[in-house]
Amino acid sequence: MNNEMQQQIQQCFDLIKAILNNDLLGVYLFGSSIAGGLQKYSDIDLLVISNRSTTHDEKAKFVKNLLEISGIYMKGERFPIEMTIIEKSQVSPWHYPPIFDFQYGEWLRSQFNDGIIEPWGSNEMPDLAIMITQVLLASKTLYGANPHEILCKVPYTDYMLATLDALPSLMADIDTDTRNVLLTLARIWRTVETDTISSKPAAASWSIKQLPQEYILVMHRAKAICIGEEKEYWDDIKALIKPCADFISDKINFKLARINLSENTYKSINMLNE
Repeated sequence: MNNEMQQQIQQCFDLIKAILNNDLLGVYLFGSSIAGGLQKYSDIDLLVISNRSTTHDEKAKFVKNLLEISGIYMKGERFPIEMTIIEKSQVSPWHYPPIFDFQYGEWLRSQFNDGIIEPWGSNEMPDLAIMITQVLLASKTLYGANPHEILCKVPYTDYMLATLDALPSLMADIDTDTRNVLLTLARIWRTVETDTISSKPAAASWSIKQLPQEYILVMHRAKAICIGEEKEYWDDIKALIKPCADFISDKINFKLARINLSENTYKSINMLNE
């Protein structure tokens, strides 16, 4: 963890504490910062647990400050921030789909800059099932109690439902966010096949061994860009990108269709640290 990242995390924490004050229950660093190591284009992932929802003015304060703290995606030395705030009562007791209160991510920067403080169409967030599972399996507590004392374990069935629900929006971004979509697909594919969560580079390496020969170059490129070995460039293999993504998506859907979720309540997801 370099000094720039530490400074960004501290700035985020100071902002969270100033706004939520005594209603703040926990702040957790998770994702590639903890499991697998930050890569060139990684985000700093933060999950914030509050005793209450935030007001519109408080959301506006978060937006104003995080636009300054967060690095712009693929530009500069600062890491992008992805920060999600949830009200404890909305996730404990657990229900699916879970509800979030506020989220900052660089994909929302243009809308935030236009003054749209809540650009999401719904506060339902299936992806929270994945985030909470990651926090419970591998995270660093920056403030508050152990996450196991605040958060409920996400049932295996709901985790798998979240991966299924994530696919349509993920596939819709294949042309505009190619590397991230391919790596996320690789990670989901490995999860549904092995019941494990791994870093994106590790998932890419795993998927390369499963892919048909014609798609291996696509995933090799995504991994190489992720770890900083190559620059972002897709024009020479553009015709292979969507077929590769479709192949992986089909594999994920096929596997999920074969899983009778009602009969797998005993199963759980585990974290791989490779």
